[in-house]
Amino acid sequence: MTTTAVRATARESAASLPGAWSLGLRRGALEIKQFFRQREQVVFTFAFPVVFLFLFASIFRDDVRGAGITSSQLYVPAMTASGIMSTSFQSLGISIAVERDEKVLRRLRGTPMPPAAYFLGKIWLVLFTGVLETAILLAVGTGFYGVHLPSDPGRWFDFAWIFVLGLTACALLGIAVSSVPRSAKSASSVVVLPFLLLQFVSGVYIAVNTLPGWMLDIGALFPLKWLCQGLRGVFLPDSAKVLEQAHAWEFGRIALVLGAWCAGGLVLCLLTFRWKNRRDG
Repeated sequence: MTTTAVRATARESAASLPGAWSLGLRRGALEIKQFFRQREQVVFTFAFPVVFLFLFASIFRDDVRGAGITSSQLYVPAMTASGIMSTSFQSLGISIAVERDEKVLRRLRGTPMPPAAYFLGKIWLVLFTGVLETAILLAVGTGFYGVHLPSDPGRWFDFAWIFVLGLTACALLGIAVSSVPRSAKSASSVVVLPFLLLQFVSGVYIAVNTLPGWMLDIGALFPLKWLCQGLRGVFLPDSAKVLEQAHAWEFGRIALVLGAWCAGGLVLCLLTFRWKNRRDG
């Protein structure tokens, strides 16, 4: 066979392969199947924010002065935001680091699968788990803690873009931070610690009106604070605005900050992502 014929055959074979989008859908289905096969991970992922919601809502049951809501109602959007970041930032940061350490990424990189298909698969996993966890938390919040779902379509539109931007920003940050751990053993420590600290300075565990100003300023540098604030604006009455630092929901600023983190997170991913460990060269 001549060189020209070989090249023509190679082009035909490449043309017959599924595209990145199609492979990404298949990869996403595989990622979801693998996720639900790990029962401990499934239970931890979905039960963790629900358990914390139950604990905090049970401990702090008084009405929030001047806000027209109870403390338990305040925790529902906060834990929802935390759950979104858990299924994106924390999940991807740890799982990708483990796959890199176990040389799964290196083997995938050596296959004809486009790199974009791998990341599309992760996005489908994060989207699926994020939607499911949010639905669970809102069901618990409405069923047990008196949170009313919005009847205004505009509120649901706000929820949609806040959810998408927040999930995207946190997922991109998770992919970027996955390159920091040197091994799978250190991945949990490297990823969980900053996530835990962000929850305290972003108004997840402690009401924003009781946090020192300098803590709120630090939290404002990261997406979780704005994700919490946006979800409070969607699911809480306007009387709760008095709890915010600016006494307003600031949807415009939320969109700006989360959009900036999506762009910045993408740049960080492009600059830092590695298909193999540092020790492998």
